[in-house]
Amino acid sequence: MSWTVIAVLIIVGLLFLLLEILVVPGTTVVGIVGFILIAIGIWQTYIVYGAPAGHYILAGSILLTVVALGFSLRAKTWNRAMLHSEIDSQTNVISDSSIKVGDVGKTVSRLVPSGKALINNEYFEVHSSGEFIDPQTHVEVTKIEFNKIWVKLKI
Repeated sequence: MSWTVIAVLIIVGLLFLLLEILVVPGTTVVGIVGFILIAIGIWQTYIVYGAPAGHYILAGSILLTVVALGFSLRAKTWNRAMLHSEIDSQTNVISDSSIKVGDVGKTVSRLVPSGKALINNEYFEVHSSGEFIDPQTHVEVTKIEFNKIWVKLKI
């Protein structure tokens, strides 16, 4: 077995280990395969080139793994890869003047048991009390609590 094959085994195994630690959650096949590839590369070095070369490759593999993990876990590395945008929207902000108990509106989507409704020319996320309500059905606001709007079928 040539040095190229041994180097490829160790590098591919290291890449699989990095994938396991950084991307794939839990202990999966990716990490096990990576560990096995590194072990085969080191084992073949001992078999083909003898103990001194095997010791050097073993030490080099450990050092390369520690350096690669240290570099990939640094904050600067992740700052270059992450998004720098912020979400500043809010969900279902209800002002006292826009909606109150007793207002009537029309469902925009099917309430199963929650969905969207148009009440007082504004769209809100609304909840029914367990019943399914079809789209384009008239509903009445029955309760407003903690930014949750409860509606019932308007009869």
